[in-house]
Amino acid sequence: MRAREPDRDGFADHDGTRVFYEVFGAGEPTLVLVPSNPIIYSRQWKAQVPYLSRHYRVVTFDGRGNGRSDRPVAPEAYTEEAYLAELAAVLDATGSDPVVLVGLCHDGVWRSLRFAADHPERVAGIVAISVGVPLIAPPHPFKLEDRFDEELDTDQGWARRNRHAWRRDYRGFVEFFFAEMFPEPHSTKQVEDCVAWGLETSVEAMLASMDARFELSRDQVEAICRRVRAPLLIVHGDDDRCQPLARAQRLAELTGASLVVLEDAGHLPTARHPVKVNLLIRDFVDQLASR
Repeated sequence: MRAREPDRDGFADHDGTRVFYEVFGAGEPTLVLVPSNPIIYSRQWKAQVPYLSRHYRVVTFDGRGNGRSDRPVAPEAYTEEAYLAELAAVLDATGSDPVVLVGLCHDGVWRSLRFAADHPERVAGIVAISVGVPLIAPPHPFKLEDRFDEELDTDQGWARRNRHAWRRDYRGFVEFFFAEMFPEPHSTKQVEDCVAWGLETSVEAMLASMDARFELSRDQVEAICRRVRAPLLIVHGDDDRCQPLARAQRLAELTGASLVVLEDAGHLPTARHPVKVNLLIRDFVDQLASR
């Protein structure tokens, strides 16, 4: 049972890959809630859609690799170019221009920034939650990002974030990862939801996304961030165990954006602190309209 059913749905197509989308409400402007795929898909926004769609038109979509979209397993399907073209295809299919992009972590935030830098006429604003912009600040050292391809001597803790560990026990990784994403007490339901969504993808799709090339330097990433002219709101928890707060702080420096730090919040405040996040989004969008 869903709190809000879509008014319409369909598939956008990019280079033969079908991407499932849903449209809710009819207000202005249109908010596009960008998924953090392939690890989860558009249901990650289930606490935002019912509220926001009472005030605005809301578009969600299942990014490639999960949900009702196709699940390619070639790294070429998960490049920067493929993600940006996929987002453009969804906007074209839903008749959404200009839009407010709302994203979370690397896939949602970085993709939104890249798109806004390349297509400023199509983006009226951006809400960046749990900022995962690569390279602008060091990652958490405990995530062992530089050891993803090594055969480690343990599958415990963050050693589960590893190519070989995924092949041995992907469920174990998903359960560990989302438990870490919700350090707040009483988060059992949120963890269970995310684990279920995470298990709807495949190890092959996840590995393909990890193997996709990323060829930009830190200077190039920062230059793209500086090119963004759309108004930007940044929201980040101070107990985010996926993306360090320093990345949100650096993005604010690069763009001049407002940064809201949520106290005692983890990586998914959209699920654990939805009222705070929803009101922040609404205030930001209403300020855009007043301009």
